[in-house]
Amino acid sequence: MKVILKQDIKGVGKKDQIINANDGYARNYLFPKDLAVLADKGNIANLEMKKASKEHKKELEKLEAKKVAEKIDKILLKLPVKSGENGKIFGSVTSKEIAQNLEEQYKIKVDKKKIALSEPIKVLGMFNIDIKLYDDVIAKLKVNVISQ
Repeated sequence: MKVILKQDIKGVGKKDQIINANDGYARNYLFPKDLAVLADKGNIANLEMKKASKEHKKELEKLEAKKVAEKIDKILLKLPVKSGENGKIFGSVTSKEIAQNLEEQYKIKVDKKKIALSEPIKVLGMFNIDIKLYDDVIAKLKVNVISQ
């Protein structure tokens, strides 16, 4: 009997997957526990609409990420920090500070976890930083760390 799973079941399949299940297993376990529905024409059509809706939503998110990436690519973010002689910074500049300044100066909200800093910035100067906005959308932000 073909059924559509409503949630992930270990050893059976993933959510929204169509599987062949034994009749007894489907009638006595999957259906009573509301883990699956019969894969008839109506339910399959409903599943296809859900998948199409998800794909459309992903495309919209990707387009939005590309727009934000274009804005970020044109930005030169100036970060004033306290520094001593030799261009050494007191403390360091972290991805959290970069995200906060980007939002304050340009009204672009970016999650600090998406900012790819291999290590915190500890000297004055220009830095190119990658921001991973979506799976394959990466923005390049230019950051100028200057003395206050």
